[in-house]
Amino acid sequence: MPAYAVLGAQWGDEGKGKIIDFLAGDADIVARFSGGNNAGHTVINDLGDFSLHIIPCGVFRPNVMNVIGNGTVVDPDVLIEEINSLDRAGIDVKGRLIISERAHLIMPYHVILDTLAETSRGITAIGTTGKGIGPAYSDKTSRTGIRAADLFDLGNLRTRLEEVLTFTNAVITKVYGSDPVSLEDLYKKCELWAEMLKPYVGPAGRYVNDTLDRGGNVVLEGAQGILLDLDHGTYPFVTS
Repeated sequence: MPAYAVLGAQWGDEGKGKIIDFLAGDADIVARFSGGNNAGHTVINDLGDFSLHIIPCGVFRPNVMNVIGNGTVVDPDVLIEEINSLDRAGIDVKGRLIISERAHLIMPYHVILDTLAETSRGITAIGTTGKGIGPAYSDKTSRTGIRAADLFDLGNLRTRLEEVLTFTNAVITKVYGSDPVSLEDLYKKCELWAEMLKPYVGPAGRYVNDTLDRGGNVVLEGAQGILLDLDHGTYPFVTS
């Protein structure tokens, strides 16, 4: 039951996409297990040049299942656009992409908070990508995050969003002096996400474990690099 982990030993941009694409030729699963769309894994093949930000690089192999695991944070807008972009290139991911129901979502207010916080630092800015990765992981840790599975219980989700926005909008308006996030607009966006992503969300962890149990090959697709790791990197100039 072999599993291969591909990680960067520097600050990212080590060529992980190329290596993962090569290893995917003998894989049953390629799985993203951490990070979000702050990654950019480049694959060049007969279909063109591709830079994948959240979908695993095994997507170009027709017999490979691609997993977005529970350790990631997923911006649904970015994911949907990436699915559509691949489709326009003739690559259909239906039936070959599974998103963990436990994966946390990057919400629009995470992106807003990320940008506002970075701007407020001025010359001491860390250099965040502004994609909401850090705030999404912060909400996960503080137990206020929204997971992929929550999209399919919209009634309860609305209540959760009301609770989250009470605090989040207070920070956005009173700390940063910016405009609050509209609950109605956010809820409508969640309804759209639920419709678009329903075919892809499922028990990804169980699928990976079952594949390993039967002796299948799994490639674990790392993002960024060791020197950007929160524990082992050049803290605080690291990634979330």
